[in-house]
Amino acid sequence: MTKALALLRNTRKTVAVSSAPPECPWEFLSAWRRASAPFALILFAAALSPAADHDQWKQLFNGKNLDGWKHVGPGGDSVENGLIRTHGGMGLLYWTESKLGDCVIKIVYKMRDKNDNSGVFVRIPIAPTEPWMPVHYGYEVQIDNHPETSNEDEYHVTGTLYSLTKPLAKPGKPGPEWNTMEITLDGPRTVVAVNGEKVTDYTEGEPVPEKKFDFEPERGPRPNYGYIGLQNHSDNDIVFFKEVAVRPLRSGK
Repeated sequence: MTKALALLRNTRKTVAVSSAPPECPWEFLSAWRRASAPFALILFAAALSPAADHDQWKQLFNGKNLDGWKHVGPGGDSVENGLIRTHGGMGLLYWTESKLGDCVIKIVYKMRDKNDNSGVFVRIPIAPTEPWMPVHYGYEVQIDNHPETSNEDEYHVTGTLYSLTKPLAKPGKPGPEWNTMEITLDGPRTVVAVNGEKVTDYTEGEPVPEKKFDFEPERGPRPNYGYIGLQNHSDNDIVFFKEVAVRPLRSGK
């Protein structure tokens, strides 16, 4: 535990200004996961109380301001007409109140243009201080219906774990139509559905392709519980988020 805390202090000092992975070694993540999992479970349960109804959604975005959220990295986010709007980038707006796991996260979003780039991050091991640690050591559920326009393949399309999983379907709607994404975190399993169609079903340890670009995430395990966040990608990629909600898994899932 002492070693893990020392590594945590070193990690928090890292401020990456490029896509190179910051110092966040896998042995640290393993130690941190063992040490923090019971506390994450308590925090998550507290965040959802007093309602114990597994069918009830808890709204993480109140439609008025960004209370409970914090932005790191370039660019930012604002609330306009009851929607979170991304600005510039690349940065990350993350939910600070608790880590999430063994739950379903619902995201309702739309692109400003026919296609824009963003992402929903899950399983971020520690509270981020810059945007690249979540890229390399969490999972980005991609929002980008046409990755080929930036010379990327289908492993980078909406609903995939960015560069790690091949899509089972491509149901993303173009802007300005609304999309509903549901991300199920079931222990080490991550399932993503977009507009009611399953796109990703991945369990830790399953094979993934090797990195093609240096900005792709490091390969390796992610924690069962972690922070979540919304990416602001660039000045040319504007995405609006109407709803960010969470509910615990039902009994028997």
